[in-house]
Amino acid sequence: MSKQLSNGGDLLVRCLLNEGITKMFGIIGGELTRVYDAIERFGREEGIDTVMVRHEQAGGHMADAWARTTGGIGVCLGTAGPGVTHLVPAVAAAQADSIPMLVIGAQIARMFDDTGILQGGLNQMELMKPITKLQISVEEPYEIPFAVQRCIRAALSGRRSPVFLELRETALVRNATENDFKKLISPEKYRPFYRPSGNPEMIKAAVDLLKKAEKPIIISGGGTIASEASNELKKLSRTYKIPALTTINGIGAISIDENTYAGSYPLSSTYRRAASEADVVLSFGCRWDYTTIYGSGPLWNQDQKIIQVDIDPKEIGKNRPAEIAIIGDVKAVINQLIVDMEKDLQKSMVSKWSQWNDYLQTAREIDRNIIDKILKSDKIPMKPERMIIEILENIPQDTLIAVDGGDIALFTFGLISNYHRNPRSTFCSIGMGHLGVGSSFAIAAKLAKPDKPVVCINGDGSFMFNVQELETVVRLGLPIVICVANNCAWGMLKTYQKNNMKRRYCDVDLPSIDYSQIAKSFGCYGENIEKPEDIKPALKRAFDSGLPSVLNIAIAFESPPAGKFLGKYKANKGLFEAGY
Repeated sequence: MSKQLSNGGDLLVRCLLNEGITKMFGIIGGELTRVYDAIERFGREEGIDTVMVRHEQAGGHMADAWARTTGGIGVCLGTAGPGVTHLVPAVAAAQADSIPMLVIGAQIARMFDDTGILQGGLNQMELMKPITKLQISVEEPYEIPFAVQRCIRAALSGRRSPVFLELRETALVRNATENDFKKLISPEKYRPFYRPSGNPEMIKAAVDLLKKAEKPIIISGGGTIASEASNELKKLSRTYKIPALTTINGIGAISIDENTYAGSYPLSSTYRRAASEADVVLSFGCRWDYTTIYGSGPLWNQDQKIIQVDIDPKEIGKNRPAEIAIIGDVKAVINQLIVDMEKDLQKSMVSKWSQWNDYLQTAREIDRNIIDKILKSDKIPMKPERMIIEILENIPQDTLIAVDGGDIALFTFGLISNYHRNPRSTFCSIGMGHLGVGSSFAIAAKLAKPDKPVVCINGDGSFMFNVQELETVVRLGLPIVICVANNCAWGMLKTYQKNNMKRRYCDVDLPSIDYSQIAKSFGCYGENIEKPEDIKPALKRAFDSGLPSVLNIAIAFESPPAGKFLGKYKANKGLFEAGY
């Protein structure tokens, strides 16, 4: 590529191609036209494409879900000013869940600073600072290769996170030289691909503690998924008969088809038995936050010893003290533990732990009986649990599921652990609890795994946050199925007002809308469903249509049991009390 034909936009696209990037989610803007022109001239032919969205926030969510689905890095773009500010909610949600994203924001040329130019005057670097791991601004083309390398290295190293690359317009429109293109080097030469192992002394200490354990358990979080450690986790749990829990972000790391699986929902019978009676806990990439009730009692036995493994030192001992702390990649550390346990753990321990596991597994039948009881309910409007079970019972086992909403998400998480889940198959915004991710997550998941069926479970409130992306999914021709749980309410807030404000409901009721009719106007397949027995055939018709589909499912307003359960617990010496 000659000097005359090459500008900073060309150089950026070459850098991204060098990293194996295949998708960029966003909306074109004036300062970004050189990037889009480069993709049009040679990028698509060489393997990188843009995905036009109808709101930058949705593009950010799609980049997030692309990373969750593929295990790589997601890329999104926003033009100067409003384009970048629209990305903020999505970037914050990704940061809260440790999702690696390269967030590219255009910026006006420095010569126009403080002139009152359109879309100028915003300090985007400071805006992104609290929600990204690294922020870099470049003004000239020659800076681009090193900036991209630094950003991607930071995003994918240690605890994964979004990073922000700001490109002044001068960096994109000015000519790039042949020497600038020579700065592109193989990723293996500027970022680590090995997995950092744990301190051998701490590994030995962990095995010594396990030797004394009568009732050990494992709990795995998003760090296990991020390190692709599912097979190693299964081997450890299966070989030594150690019961294994997961957090919500860890769903799929180990699944119900393993006879040592103990669930992912704190209210389930198996989970509660395991957490309250275990004496040693192996914590793999698990954040001890609200999803695990902060490790507090009475759910968690306060006398149990924690062996905590995490890539991020800042997570060690947070909310729940660790007896043994191991800083390292989950996959590498599990392999270290397996090697040391094979050498130094008596086989008699396996027999003892097997009995403990068998005891826990008997509680699975209790949870299954609950599901059978729910399936017998034929109330109209239907119970939220009935809707969720009808969906989970009637979709293929390898379906990718995006979950979006408040109470409907809690109902989903309360039941999904009773069904087979693979790693990287269940997507939700957990750390931020962000609404509006569902359709965007589903779109990106389908783009990343076109051979997999994709279903989104939405609340009626959360569905409307990014309803405009129905145009995107129709334009792209992606046959995802969106199930809208319609209770005509902001359910979680209405639950709060019901429980704490004597049913003085304020701004929590929504009008009765048939969202399937909205979907049809976009070109989707749509159905309105009122009876639970109609969900199964409607799902089949939706999948058979070959179109993006929206099923508007009328449900009763009911409060999930997790609301009352969480309200009983305090953590951090009384500084926090769950209110819903």
